[in-house]
Amino acid sequence: MKVYPLWHVGHQNEAGPDGGTVHLEDGVVFVDEQDGDDVKLLGVYSSEAAAEERIRRARLLPGFAGEPDCFQIGEFELDEDHWTEGFVRLPV
Repeated sequence: MKVYPLWHVGHQNEAGPDGGTVHLEDGVVFVDEQDGDDVKLLGVYSSEAAAEERIRRARLLPGFAGEPDCFQIGEFELDEDHWTEGFVRLPV
């Protein structure tokens, strides 16, 4: 069974030319949490259509309305590992 998580990115990054904010890169929502972008999980839906309906409603709300193209729908299979390796921390 597939599920469709829906995220929104509130952008604060300064990754663009002359320190401007980047919202999309090659048609994909740009995310740089270390540079201040705020990623919010709005919900996990049973279909892509249900996630798209949530986007329609969210675009009417404060904050989301200011960045109406910064939603990202994922697609994941339930009961399947998606992160299969460990990780390392890099010094800041």
